[in-house]
Amino acid sequence: MRFDFHTHSTASDGALSPRELLARAAQAGVDLLAITDHDTLRGYREAAALDDFPGVTLVPGVEFSCRWSGANIHIVGLGMDCDHPAMLEGAARLDEARLQRARKIADTLEKRGFAGALEGALAEAAGSQLGRPHFARWLVARGHVADFTTAFDKYLGRGKPGDVKAFWPELAEVVGWISAAGGVAIIAHPLQYDFTRMKLNRLVAAFCASGGTAIEVLNGRQPADQVSRLCALAREYGLEVSAGSDFHRDGPYCAPLGVELRDFAGLAGVWRHWPVAATEDAQ
Repeated sequence: MRFDFHTHSTASDGALSPRELLARAAQAGVDLLAITDHDTLRGYREAAALDDFPGVTLVPGVEFSCRWSGANIHIVGLGMDCDHPAMLEGAARLDEARLQRARKIADTLEKRGFAGALEGALAEAAGSQLGRPHFARWLVARGHVADFTTAFDKYLGRGKPGDVKAFWPELAEVVGWISAAGGVAIIAHPLQYDFTRMKLNRLVAAFCASGGTAIEVLNGRQPADQVSRLCALAREYGLEVSAGSDFHRDGPYCAPLGVELRDFAGLAGVWRHWPVAATEDAQ
């Protein structure tokens, strides 16, 4: 079986529409797919309305932003009731948080002579979840910078003027939304936060205390020693494991869609929550 529990569409910052992402997953032989757009369920909802990819089982998904110990943490949610009041409230809260952050980013850029930044980013977003990539595309389109990478290196990346901290909810609250809606809460890309071993263990302990039950052990093109380290952490805390490509777009450093189940033999995985996995295990 092939699965992918971390992907992005044009509903947030991905390059493919939900339909195109489903088509790509079918082409890649992916059996279980979750579209986990940043702070929005729109990508999943659009894909769920399609019925022309019968070989792919679509799992409800999202990647929520939150705060813990002063850091921005991402929590993937899988298998939730997307119409549950907790999910609807959470998505609305994060929409507002992103809009507030966008206004602050625009103010910062306009003070550096880039007038019209908010309107430009909204136009680039074209209804998708507003984020820094849309400001980057606007900066490129207006000729303010040469390319997307330069936009982040000079203005939008970590520690730069446009690296505005949003009013994200706390970790426990976000995990609570997912759990209340019957979903599985997963710590996304745990090693990307650049925590010390001790702080990472504190994060995992806080996540477990909040009701979280799984951890992502593979995210894109990740070295084998990191995967082994995260699998050991999952065993230590009794967590299920999850994995995905974190697919946004095609590129030389981007992982293709799909992860092989056999790579995680012997581990308790989130894939067991969906019927296609049970069928596969029985074969």
